[in-house]
Amino acid sequence: MRPRRLLALLAALTWASAAQAQACAPDPALDYVCGAVKPEDLVALPGARWLVASGFAEGAGLKLVDRPARRLARWYTGAPDQLDWDRATYPDCPGPLDPRLFNARGLGLRRLGQDRERLLVVNHGGRQSIEVFDIDGAANPPALRWHGCLPMPDGQVGNAVASFADGTVLVTVLTRPGTSIADFVEGRITGAVWQWKPGDSGFALLPGTELPGNNGLEVDPDQQHFYVIAFGWHALLVFDRRDTRAPVARIDARDFMPDNVHWSGGRLLLAGMRLDEPACGGLRKIVDGIADPMLCHRGWIVGELDRAGRRIVMVASGAPQPQFNGLSAALIAGDELWLGSFQSDRLAIVRNWKPRQ
Repeated sequence: MRPRRLLALLAALTWASAAQAQACAPDPALDYVCGAVKPEDLVALPGARWLVASGFAEGAGLKLVDRPARRLARWYTGAPDQLDWDRATYPDCPGPLDPRLFNARGLGLRRLGQDRERLLVVNHGGRQSIEVFDIDGAANPPALRWHGCLPMPDGQVGNAVASFADGTVLVTVLTRPGTSIADFVEGRITGAVWQWKPGDSGFALLPGTELPGNNGLEVDPDQQHFYVIAFGWHALLVFDRRDTRAPVARIDARDFMPDNVHWSGGRLLLAGMRLDEPACGGLRKIVDGIADPMLCHRGWIVGELDRAGRRIVMVASGAPQPQFNGLSAALIAGDELWLGSFQSDRLAIVRNWKPRQ
């Protein structure tokens, strides 16, 4: 990265930290980094100094987070040196992503080599797509380059994304056309997992992956299995990629609604809001066919999958907080637990965190 651009980015990081410090004061339970704008998903780059947060709103895009400094900056700007379109691999992509429209939801991160990562991002801004970026981790701060996109099938809206080492991309769809949030809250099938392999002309639905509210998504290190959150069942489903016609396992969560699921610190973490929250009148309700948008602040829970015991173990939780709601993602970074939200204007941090045993 050119020195002038590096200085500009570092200045932006400092500005974001100083200007928002007073409005982002910690509360007794959580520290905060403000300015994230609905950071629906979170991933950590190797070394855990740098985090990446999505922004689930038009123009919110991606944020690069300097974890020790507790500051962030807009990352993808569409500058010429951030563009490197691989037309041969992504021939159906209509062109570079407009940062003014970039609405980032789920994130998927995979190591490509020394100091090089592939970042996949579910985008809703200007087009329904999976945007493909490469990250140069040797740069300080890390440098981002856009390589292309995978358009979603007509009418399908992505939620979460993950990839296998062979380049296969998986994406969840929460609600297909003709279905609603109320449908999956009541347990009806609404979504599925779609797959793209290098050389394919587009995504194809994986038979048997149709669930009530396909949400969070992650692949297993064995490269043969993947995990999907069925939001309407409050459960994690395990599939064998060689035959997806029926899940290998279903593991129900206790008293919370898992949203995103990611490997972090060697643990498979699931994060979401409390299911039966007294402060919000208990369970999520359907009124006149419309699901409660859950704007009432619910408690939050982070669980870990015990693969041997096929159960989800709670590793962190908290009561409703006035400044933070809509927990949707969690990651471990050092002795901290970082929390993302599909509703809030900030990231939350549990300081001096130790997992419950």
